[in-house]
Amino acid sequence: MSVTADQMELREADIEKHYAAALALLQGFDHTPRVAKAREGAVAEKSAGIGTRRRFRSTTPGLVTRSTARAEGVQLLARIEGVDGGEALVSPLQATVMNALRRALAISMAVAENYAEQVGLSDLKRANLEGGVAAGKVAEFSEMLNAEALISLYVFASASSFLLSSHASEVSVTLGDIEEVLTDNAPLAMHGALWELDQDIADHAADDSKLIATVSAYAEALMDKVAARAGSVGRLEAFTSATWKVEADDFEVNGFTPASKGKSSKLTMTFKKPNEVVGNHIAKYQSMKLAKMLMAYDFERRLNPFADLGGFIFTFMGDGAPGTGKTTLIQMMAGLISGYCETAGYPFRYQNLSTDNIDSYQGKSGQNAKAFINNIIDPSVIGFGTIDDIDQLAGKRGDRQSSAGQLEITAVLMESFAGANTVVRGNCTFGMFSNYPENVDDALRQRAGARFLVDGPQTRDDYIDILYLLMGKNHDIPLGTHDVFEAQAIQKAVAASFESHGRPHEEGLAVVFDAVQSQVGELDTIAKLGTYLKGIQEADERFTGRAIKNITDAVKVRAMDFELPDEWMEEPELFLFKDYDAKKGMISELRKPITVEMVVQEINRYADSEFRYADKSDEVAIDGMVRDYERTEVAKKRYLESKG
Repeated sequence: MSVTADQMELREADIEKHYAAALALLQGFDHTPRVAKAREGAVAEKSAGIGTRRRFRSTTPGLVTRSTARAEGVQLLARIEGVDGGEALVSPLQATVMNALRRALAISMAVAENYAEQVGLSDLKRANLEGGVAAGKVAEFSEMLNAEALISLYVFASASSFLLSSHASEVSVTLGDIEEVLTDNAPLAMHGALWELDQDIADHAADDSKLIATVSAYAEALMDKVAARAGSVGRLEAFTSATWKVEADDFEVNGFTPASKGKSSKLTMTFKKPNEVVGNHIAKYQSMKLAKMLMAYDFERRLNPFADLGGFIFTFMGDGAPGTGKTTLIQMMAGLISGYCETAGYPFRYQNLSTDNIDSYQGKSGQNAKAFINNIIDPSVIGFGTIDDIDQLAGKRGDRQSSAGQLEITAVLMESFAGANTVVRGNCTFGMFSNYPENVDDALRQRAGARFLVDGPQTRDDYIDILYLLMGKNHDIPLGTHDVFEAQAIQKAVAASFESHGRPHEEGLAVVFDAVQSQVGELDTIAKLGTYLKGIQEADERFTGRAIKNITDAVKVRAMDFELPDEWMEEPELFLFKDYDAKKGMISELRKPITVEMVVQEINRYADSEFRYADKSDEVAIDGMVRDYERTEVAKKRYLESKG
């Protein structure tokens, strides 16, 4: 991928000139830990035959709180060579880690140098060496040094993670909190980071695979720590508003956003074709549309015209009884996207968040969920993330049966799907699926922008079609009078499904609908529609402003109620390879006007699902309480009989 107009190329010469300094850091330096404490076994005695003495504790007032920890020699290359028994020769993976760390340090130094030149920090450094910084510039100088330290740390961590990502395996390690994050200046910051990395390698890297896992885990944790710290530090505009590109590595520095390689994940699932999904007309239709919407994503602009114009589905929830086809729907959608990406040469990444990600270790479940989110939202790929059986995976707040790990996952999903930092680029979508959506936390469920009712086959024709499909061809039973898959003609079936929502399906919502209509008449104005929405809110207090946003988003999706032509997917030059503005113009021409009927239908579709969930949730809670009371009565009766 070439450097775009809003990127600055980080030249190879600017990186390589820092190789000597980077290598010197890896070979050895002394560091006195300021925040963290050295761990037992991580500090090797560097001098032969000289013992250690008890640490001197000053009795001078004011010096008691000053650190008296002795400086420790950090020799990272020697530490890496000692992994896996300290063989005479350095293994290929050890050499890879050494080279990656040197490269990452050099890139970090080059970006920091570039930043210093832009903001005038280089001039202040020279003035400080020559005789001192002017009194009026001292505070500015200190702020810039802090900013440069954070930039150095983040770029080093991001580059290390990026360069080692292709060597990662299934092995993982769990590190403690990153402590030695020093921001006085860039050199001290790097000393602290490399000292702590040295400690972690000593603690966790028993072999080469764990060495890679340890360095990668440390880099990710350091990025999180520095990014959080950067929110309260000034003088970072020159860094966050620019993008640097290292062409040789295809590595980008884009503020405090992690860089990752646009690689596809290998899919081993069985794909389903649309005609193999029987029933589920609206869910199937919207899944097919969404698969094509994703393909409109522009990798140069890092934005999808559908997300720009409105009508892109970032999150959706599919609910239905067991056996109605949720897994088949996932297989169909993943198969469509995978096929389109293969034709266009785009990297595609699919991942499912499963119960395997719930961990008994405190905080690990949340980390697993965050890694899942970051893997899918990576702007360098087309992503599809699913959370199957979300009612088992994400805990319901206030439910005593929810584990700490489940509640961690709920918190991460809520923040990621509609949090303050959520950015919808249009390169990915998340699907939540459940047989029992009433058991999903209300706030998390409302973060699903679209609702797919997965109700399976419904009509006589549907049941004939699914029997014909599943029987296969190894039989001689005649078909009889029936047009195979005619009932699955998607446009006709979808139109009928949408029209059926002109009136609510749920009994509780129908009462509200009739009451409002009798009061204001036909719902044909914004004011009357707003009155209907208020009536729904009075009947169900969980119907909040987020519900209105989800409904309006669904209406915008209906305005985009067209399928991108198949030939646009089959011949990428017709659409996919065009520039962003051209794609946006082509999509705008296909957009339909919004009608009152659309709005009423989408209000009813969304509200029907909420009433359905609420009714089920209340019934489940009531049934549970009834069982508790019955058990209490039986226990009381037996107790009294025993006292008899």
